[in-house]
Amino acid sequence: MKAFVFPGQGAQFVGMGKDLYDNSDLAREMFEKANEILGFRITDMMFAGTEDDLKQTKVTQPAIFLHSVILAKVLGDKFQPDMVAGHSLGEFSALVAAGALSFEDGLTLVSKRAMAMQKACEAEPSTMAAVLGLADDVVETICAGIDEVVVPANYNCPGQLVISGSVAGITKACEKLTAAGAKRALVLKVGGAFHSPLMEPAKVELAEAINSTEINAPICPVYQNVDALPVTDPATIRTNLIAQLTSPVKWTQIAQNMVNDGANHFVEVGPGTVLQGLVKKVSREAVTESAAM
Repeated sequence: MKAFVFPGQGAQFVGMGKDLYDNSDLAREMFEKANEILGFRITDMMFAGTEDDLKQTKVTQPAIFLHSVILAKVLGDKFQPDMVAGHSLGEFSALVAAGALSFEDGLTLVSKRAMAMQKACEAEPSTMAAVLGLADDVVETICAGIDEVVVPANYNCPGQLVISGSVAGITKACEKLTAAGAKRALVLKVGGAFHSPLMEPAKVELAEAINSTEINAPICPVYQNVDALPVTDPATIRTNLIAQLTSPVKWTQIAQNMVNDGANHFVEVGPGTVLQGLVKKVSREAVTESAAM
């Protein structure tokens, strides 16, 4: 069975999507539509901007979304998933590709999500850290024992968990995790504490937009970040999408559940190859590849 997976923030690179724009009339049309919806020429920044341009949250998230969703569309008959999933932001790409959200609505939500997250980041100094080489339950216990905001945020693969919280909380956690035997506890260069309670203001803002957006039944099950379970019911998709901003991304569990449900071929749709590496850590036998036109 074939699973199509969609990357999240961090996969961006200068020049992303240019080959699609240059070689496909459909892609060009969708990119130009995106420029109209966003009110600025995101294509200029994607194709010929600087790395700093692409690091702006208002650009990063829509750019990755556009690259993934337009590539899925251009695949045409080659896009026949038995199941889909996306990592964090990638969940929006997966929902559009699977027909649960329209392209226009998906892009509008992603743009609003980026702005709301940026505001939440600016409201309180916060960060994230990657923890390598410890069991998930050890990381969870140490985070729970710290009297600051610090929580597991991204369960990426066995032995790799990203934590999220206040600057003081992350600093304390990194010291304790290193003492507990972590190979690394590395503070990441991110603007804030994504997938933590500190994103609550962004969640409230985004919930309003999600609640007023039409969500349809997807063409196949979508394994959502919040509970790692396959979903086709629009009401459940909506609830999980709202909860996503303050809940951890359960990517390890998603990959495990997809494999258990029969997935043996994973196609990464969008920039980068990060998800293929994470899937391989869960199942060495899985075939992985990048989507190509």
